[in-house]
Amino acid sequence: MLIDRTHHVDASEPDENGKYDYFYEYDIFRFTEESVCLVARSYTSEPLEAHFLRVEENGNPRSMQDADLFQPLFLAALAHLRTEGKQQFHWLSGRGDGYEPVP
Repeated sequence: MLIDRTHHVDASEPDENGKYDYFYEYDIFRFTEESVCLVARSYTSEPLEAHFLRVEENGNPRSMQDADLFQPLFLAALAHLRTEGKQQFHWLSGRGDGYEPVP
């Protein structure tokens, strides 16, 4: 499994007092094995949490499905994030509010 981690900041322009309308700082993790990539995000403001966002197959993104939670790539990604101190995991299911706890 290849792991790529990139750091991102998404923020509005600061006002005259240096305040932001919005400010999000997070890391994107890409776990890749052969032609499948699993993408997860962890906000720096919530260091114990990680959210699995999507699967990419041959470069084509798709929504995660229940079956993805039991694939070896997902389990390896989960294990890696635990070594980084993550303890709470959610995945973007598209049901309800979109995110569900990882069982």
